[in-house]
Amino acid sequence: MGFAFRKKKDMPSGLWTKCRACGKMVYQKQVQEKLSVCPECGFHGKISSAKRIEITLDPKSFEAFGEEYLPRDILDFTDREPYAEKLNSTQGKTGLTEAAVVGTGTLKGMRVVIGILDFSFFGGSMGQVVGERITEAVERATGEGIPLIVFSASGGARMQEGALSLMQMAKTSAAIGRLRDVASAPYISVLTNPTTGGVTASFAALGDIIVAEPKALIGFAGPRVIQTTLRTDLPKGFQTSEFLLEHGFIDRIISRDVMRDELARILEYCLA
Repeated sequence: MGFAFRKKKDMPSGLWTKCRACGKMVYQKQVQEKLSVCPECGFHGKISSAKRIEITLDPKSFEAFGEEYLPRDILDFTDREPYAEKLNSTQGKTGLTEAAVVGTGTLKGMRVVIGILDFSFFGGSMGQVVGERITEAVERATGEGIPLIVFSASGGARMQEGALSLMQMAKTSAAIGRLRDVASAPYISVLTNPTTGGVTASFAALGDIIVAEPKALIGFAGPRVIQTTLRTDLPKGFQTSEFLLEHGFIDRIISRDVMRDELARILEYCLA
């Protein structure tokens, strides 16, 4: 007696994705509906600056500035390929001119200045243009006396720009210092996964109010570097949002699906 077997259908690609945090296979559409948040463990994946604007500000209220500042290969830096070529290819792939997108808009009717680091552009790293755009965002908030909100997602300073990138730590910090001298509205710093290096050591850590998304990696040097340098075991999860909240480094952890509402609540309280 013979047996007939049906041919196994190929699984359409793109239906499932593996969570980088819990390792479980999750339905891609469900992840997208939850704003790139894993439905199994709640890990917050990266989202684009355009998506961040869409879910944070009132529709069609965003007006960008700082786009005249464009990156240049001042040091004529080359590793596997010239930095100038990498810039061109990254701009083409992402549709962005740099890692920082800044502008003004309204959040539930309240006018704000907003800055967003987009990880898809050189890992959200801070070079001269990122520093200039963030500084201009701070100065706009200072001049207009309106709230400043900055979403950080960065691997730190951009190595292709050498010491010029490190100088942006002092530049952005000094601008925030001037903001505090005359501020009539708060600066809210939002830390997302990951926020590391010179960004953490400068404007990301200087908010009047610092909030973070759940389970975000936040720190200066990586765990392996710290462990090798100190030659000691580190507390489990010591660079997560939850650990930092417990130890007083941040003020709140806010899930992405309620971030807009909670930011508005904070602003209403501060501006009352």
